[in-house]
Amino acid sequence: METRVAVIGIIVENRESVSKLNEILSEYGEYIIGRMGLPYEKKNINCITVVLDAEQNVINTLCGAIGKLDGVSSKAAFSNV
Repeated sequence: METRVAVIGIIVENRESVSKLNEILSEYGEYIIGRMGLPYEKKNINCITVVLDAEQNVINTLCGAIGKLDGVSSKAAFSNV
């Protein structure tokens, strides 16, 4: 099946969900090209960007699993490539 490059933007408002988030990302490690996390102490949140190359259904499943975590939101943006 064809893969696509995508970026998932993640905002973590509940730090207690970070260990579960890292578990989920580790499960999808074979698809992850890179990730960057930035703490924003002024608002007490963390912003994470994950870049992937995977089938669209894999990206959607990952984004959905992340979004189900308490105090965590995520959105995916897909390339046309």
